[in-house]
Amino acid sequence: MILLEMISSNLNPIKIYLADLTYNTVAISTEAMPLNIGLITSYCKKKFGKRVDIKLFKYIDKLDQAINNDPPDVLGISNYVWSYNLGYEFFKMQKNKNPTTITVWGGPNFPLDFLSQKKFMQEHPDVDIYVPIEGEVGFANIIERILDANSQKEMLDKIYEKPLELCVSRNIHGELENTFTGYRIKNLDEEIPSPYTTGILDEFFDGKLVPMLQTTRGCPFHCTFCTDGSDEVNLVNRFGPEHVKQDIDYIAEHIPKNTHTLYISDLNFGMLPGDMETCNSLVNIQEKYNYPTKILSTTGKNNKERIIESIKKLNGTMALSMSVQSMDQDVLTNIRRPNISVEKMIGLAPTIKEYDIRTTSEVILGLPGETFEKHIEGLRQLVNAKMDFIVIHNCMLLHGSEMNTPEQRQKWNFTTKFRIVPRDFGKLSNNKNICEIEEIVIGSNALSFDEFLKLRLLGFVLWVTNQGIVYDSMIKFLREQKIDVFEIFYRMAMNSKNASQNIQNIFEKFLDATKNELWNSPEEIKQFIQNEENYEKLITGEIGFNVIQYHHAWILTEFMDDWTNYVIKTSLSLLKEKSLFKKDTQEKFENIANFCKGVSHNPLKSNRMLTNPKFIFNYNISEWMNNTDKNLDDFSLEKPIEISFEYSKEQNKIIQDDLDFNGDTLIGKTKALKAIPFQILWRKPIGFENQKYSEHIRSIEAKRWNTL
Repeated sequence: MILLEMISSNLNPIKIYLADLTYNTVAISTEAMPLNIGLITSYCKKKFGKRVDIKLFKYIDKLDQAINNDPPDVLGISNYVWSYNLGYEFFKMQKNKNPTTITVWGGPNFPLDFLSQKKFMQEHPDVDIYVPIEGEVGFANIIERILDANSQKEMLDKIYEKPLELCVSRNIHGELENTFTGYRIKNLDEEIPSPYTTGILDEFFDGKLVPMLQTTRGCPFHCTFCTDGSDEVNLVNRFGPEHVKQDIDYIAEHIPKNTHTLYISDLNFGMLPGDMETCNSLVNIQEKYNYPTKILSTTGKNNKERIIESIKKLNGTMALSMSVQSMDQDVLTNIRRPNISVEKMIGLAPTIKEYDIRTTSEVILGLPGETFEKHIEGLRQLVNAKMDFIVIHNCMLLHGSEMNTPEQRQKWNFTTKFRIVPRDFGKLSNNKNICEIEEIVIGSNALSFDEFLKLRLLGFVLWVTNQGIVYDSMIKFLREQKIDVFEIFYRMAMNSKNASQNIQNIFEKFLDATKNELWNSPEEIKQFIQNEENYEKLITGEIGFNVIQYHHAWILTEFMDDWTNYVIKTSLSLLKEKSLFKKDTQEKFENIANFCKGVSHNPLKSNRMLTNPKFIFNYNISEWMNNTDKNLDDFSLEKPIEISFEYSKEQNKIIQDDLDFNGDTLIGKTKALKAIPFQILWRKPIGFENQKYSEHIRSIEAKRWNTL
């Protein structure tokens, strides 16, 4: 016992565990490699060398086992909305085992105002210190303070001696002290060695996790709903191009063959000087390694011309993010976002289409001051601006965001409920069932709950239908007929009685699931899942899933033909209402309808390679789709031809790899769909290429489908 207490910096290094945890009960929930704690580790090793012994953890069971068998002197855990309850339960476990262990929480999931911080720390007595912004220096300050202690207890005593710079901590009287000075690392290259090239993250190239690249830190915008909207992180700092290139090279050389995706953690990728160099490095890697085939990142809010130039280089592997959140200027003012030019973003649509860049536009349902009508009008504008993907998020009240301060809650009279974060649940060795919980806005002084439900259903229809490629031909044809194509989505959501019984059942189950996932308090959820029968429902997927993604995966697996027929039926009704469905239109419409049926058929069943639909065509739909100057009449074929819709071996491999990676269940498929590139998900028409086909059109078509 005496030997255990004699922890001297001259004899033994301080044992430190750092964890950035993911649930993996039914599927890996947060598949990004733990770059955050890797950066903290590389900084501390540079500063303290062999005086620290740091071990990293991503998986729950490994940290659980290590705490029980070989507990650390210092336990640090990252804190996000998707790991908040899990992290704190580990702190309680560790403190129960050894009350003098120093526990450090860090990350954005922490209140902005001091009174809320005080309440937060009171509610979490097993946390000794919180590092709220960048973790490297704040955590190193803690380690520096305790390095010369001669025992575990003396380490803890030193923490309480005086305030710790860049940390929120308690003094000897238990009073909270916030000593954050606003300091952030500016010369990132000079101060933080790469955790990739130093080998710190090698163990996480395990075929389960996805590499994450960071080239910049900070965000120049002040959005009130975002944890990165505070003034403290307004300045953007950058890693140098050689550092980034070396990281990209290292990742590509070590990536397992079943991993095709890369995350970039930058908040405004492509917007800033230097991003083009990153894209050049990525292109070189793609040519050499056929990796990555999909790049997930948040592109910038302004300087879209620069962003377009960057993304053009990436061969269709990254979408352009048009994160408008709302199209209403009053709402944008309410969330401190008027400095982002929505009009200019939308005005770039022709240029975006010219280079065949896919676009994603994000909208938030439930923002301050946004009514049902404003939300509908905003979606209509985005559809008419030809956004390829429109993603509608629920408004979440996050610790660390201005919108979650008491003043903002009262000002907008938010009605909120709580729900389980999808796939974020598990059981620990102490037999405690844990899940993550988020608070969402379901009403305000501008929006009723009934309106919220209607807009959720509309968002679901948009998610399934406006997914790029699959119904592009129908949408293009309707636009040629001067039809407002937003009406397809609106009518599908609001007039579901016109759908097949299968789709009506899906809609009913979707709305039931949307209502049933809402709880009055986090305590109700925590108590509910302690019952083993209820916890089993999480495992089987009866509760706790992403409602939109789950039902989307269900449709793609079982009812995609029904959904396509519903799109066709709704489109036909719009043409007939406008008296546009005449004899010369009918044949064109039937060709396009069959094209949609062929492209969308059976994407996720295991027999997808064996079910290749065939249709007779009188028009070259593929060539027409890649020509912006001519109507369908100009692509009439000399004689009808039969076209087969098939998956290539390369497509099938990527789809199956991602299904195997995440699990061939509906829950697993919701994860797989995030990784499968949109170009890969849909069938190719085989046969048009044998017709008269210009070299220019051939090159565009090849670019459209090629991601390897």
